[in-house]
Amino acid sequence: MSTLFLMRDMRVRFAGATHVGMKRAHNEDCIKLPEQERLALLADGMGGHASGEVASQLAVNTIADHFRATAQTARVTWPYKIDRSPEFDLHRLAVAIKLANAKIWEDAAKNEPHKGMGTTLVACLFLDDRAVIAHVGDSRVYCIHGTNIEQLTEDHSLLNDYVKMKQLNAAEASRFPHRNVIVRALGMKESVQVDLQLVTPHVGDLFLLCSDGLSGMVEDPEMARLATGEPDLDRACDRLIERANEQGGVDNISVILARIEA
Repeated sequence: MSTLFLMRDMRVRFAGATHVGMKRAHNEDCIKLPEQERLALLADGMGGHASGEVASQLAVNTIADHFRATAQTARVTWPYKIDRSPEFDLHRLAVAIKLANAKIWEDAAKNEPHKGMGTTLVACLFLDDRAVIAHVGDSRVYCIHGTNIEQLTEDHSLLNDYVKMKQLNAAEASRFPHRNVIVRALGMKESVQVDLQLVTPHVGDLFLLCSDGLSGMVEDPEMARLATGEPDLDRACDRLIERANEQGGVDNISVILARIEA
């Protein structure tokens, strides 16, 4: 069921869904929709033998717990002025993600079945008039407005590195033999670099967060058409997942939609 949160002079409506797909035995993706904070989280675990599921859930829960624990700290600043600058929230989100990385790394070191586990992570934190986007890995955040779709994140993948270095065209990229190799993820190393950016949402914008189980199966223009073609956001999420499964559903599929409304 979609949820609605007020912003300064707008509101943001969220919906999300996750599915095991057509080929996998279990779902290693994990999503979390906002409860108190206007924070959406999506993680795509890896590691096999259910340890990918452990990593993605640990990441999402750690970040959500950190935001709950620091919610009051962020507001209790008397006698000093409350820090409402976006940089405060950038730092808060980056710290939460780095804490999640440390917990996954430590868990994998202590538990042999979890050795080598990791997860991608995308997060959108909506402020009163800005949005903070953070990501590690190849899960993506898009912004759709009308028929235009823009990928806001850059994949931390071997394929993307080769595209940039070797200037591969679309046909060459589609034949790349290691297109699923990730070069940055939570849990891969003791520390992690988090990509952060600030964007300004506008009424009519639709933010789409997804794992590569969706973006790898459905082309960007079709994702935009399906996401905007259903006024009901829950139905739009279901339709995106259905389409990925129709295309083969070779991986777990997760999607979160966040629509900016008047």
